[in-house]
Amino acid sequence: MKPVLVLQHLSGDGPAYLAEWLRVKGVRFEVFDTEAGQDYPSHIDAYGALAVLGGEMSANDELPSLRQAEVLIRQAMAQGRPVIGHCLGGQLMARALGASVHGSPAPEIGWQGLQVRDDALARAWFGELTEHTVFHWHSEAFDLPPGAQPLATSAACPQQAFAIGPHLGMQFHVELDADKLARWSASQDPQYLALQRSCPTVQSGPAMRAEGERRLAQQQRLADRLYARWLAATG
Repeated sequence: MKPVLVLQHLSGDGPAYLAEWLRVKGVRFEVFDTEAGQDYPSHIDAYGALAVLGGEMSANDELPSLRQAEVLIRQAMAQGRPVIGHCLGGQLMARALGASVHGSPAPEIGWQGLQVRDDALARAWFGELTEHTVFHWHSEAFDLPPGAQPLATSAACPQQAFAIGPHLGMQFHVELDADKLARWSASQDPQYLALQRSCPTVQSGPAMRAEGERRLAQQQRLADRLYARWLAATG
């Protein structure tokens, strides 16, 4: 199998548990960090699959790296090379396929619940549990692109995940590991601190860490399932 291409938008938002999972499975991967000055490849041909990570920017920002990520997403999907998007990555998938990315009905930061749709495709991705608690950090959200099947929802953000064949777009961070949780939950960003006081779907850092003690392993088991199904199409 050709290596997986991982697109990283910010140096502090790396592949984390995704990288660990790929190493355990013996899957080669290459990470390009645009904030570190690495240009994204011009074409997907050298890669067997594509993973797009998150970031603080809006998917609608006029950054050349975001537009190149969209080019790679379209190339990969046209060639049947499975794509997975985490948060901003899922938004870029939706935008690349013609859907809108806009302000979320409510921001979601920290451990939040989502409800899985009661249909065969959603169960194939998420398993038999109808509810999961996953880690979010977003204030924007995607609409469904043409041909996408909705997989999950939440009260704060109606579109939490969609699939198009082997491709999966998510509004949450299943790549989270303990290191990323520790760093993100220590944020002193003024906007985040203000949201803690005004929004019930925004957790404090101590609350994130306390809940993470029991939620992180559960989420990583879900990530195992999602990543395995994503890469199954590569044979």
